[in-house]
Amino acid sequence: MRPADHPPVATGRIGLLLVNLGTPDAPEPRAVRRYLGEFLSDRRVVEIPPILWQPILRGIVLTTRPRKSAHAYQQVWREDGSPLAAITRAQAAALAERLGESVIVDHAMRYGRPAIAERVAALKDAGCDRILLAPLYPQYSAATTATANDAAFAALARMRWQPAIRTLPPYYDHPAYIAALKTRVEEELAALNFEPEAIVASFHGMPQRTLDLGDPYHCQCQATARLLSEALGRELIVSFQSRFGPAKWLEPATDATLAALAGKGVRKLAIFAPGFSADCLETLEELAIRGREIFQSKGGRSFAYLPCLNAGKAGIDLLEKLMKQEMRGWLDLP
Repeated sequence: MRPADHPPVATGRIGLLLVNLGTPDAPEPRAVRRYLGEFLSDRRVVEIPPILWQPILRGIVLTTRPRKSAHAYQQVWREDGSPLAAITRAQAAALAERLGESVIVDHAMRYGRPAIAERVAALKDAGCDRILLAPLYPQYSAATTATANDAAFAALARMRWQPAIRTLPPYYDHPAYIAALKTRVEEELAALNFEPEAIVASFHGMPQRTLDLGDPYHCQCQATARLLSEALGRELIVSFQSRFGPAKWLEPATDATLAALAGKGVRKLAIFAPGFSADCLETLEELAIRGREIFQSKGGRSFAYLPCLNAGKAGIDLLEKLMKQEMRGWLDLP
């Protein structure tokens, strides 16, 4: 029994922290500059030595790119903020309802706000002595999953009394993930007023160097596409988007793929992004808006972007199953 004058100690709770990439606070150049400065200074994201990269970042990238990126964000910004932030909040709220009082569910962003360190500390202060860190990336990459965990571990390194930690592993081939994607794609295809002649699965790109250094991301993307293609019973064309800088990136590139398909006579096309757990700038602006422009400028006619799992039933069913699986032994959950 604690002495009467012992300071209060909150313990015995389970915490779940959903983590996604991040977003600027507003769709304007100053906020985008802050966000890009943090994002592109991460050694996991840009592996060029800082002594070479930082002058380029500060002297060129952050003086030219923020205005262009702010314009892109303005095209997809919602009343409740950026799509990624709003959807991640909704996912956390839905999971909190599913898991009940036994788990405190929170969310954070690797870059921007709410910050990972802030939310880990908040969970600890709320009495969570066990926390599941859940980076919402189906396919593992050092530039996504690892850096999210890095940020949490850095926060833990500053704590005298650390909670026990588990991390969500990649789920690129999990049967529940493939089933959720199948459900989402089939629902969206059924709602179209045309039958696509081609379906493109666009994953976020990575420099080719990451594959050469042993990052499993490319192989896991291909595995997801293969399993989903088998589940759907139809061919998927795999491509990689969001190239940045002069280095060689994973191929084929999504923009080049869309142009090539239209050039070969494909007139009706659907595209989706199975590597994203929530719609964001890269899906809503890069694919749904610019992808359409590229495809139709080369002769394509009907174009459809199929939304991510987001906070829909299939997506939340998946997240609930994954989280319960990883919290076995902590909670008496089916």
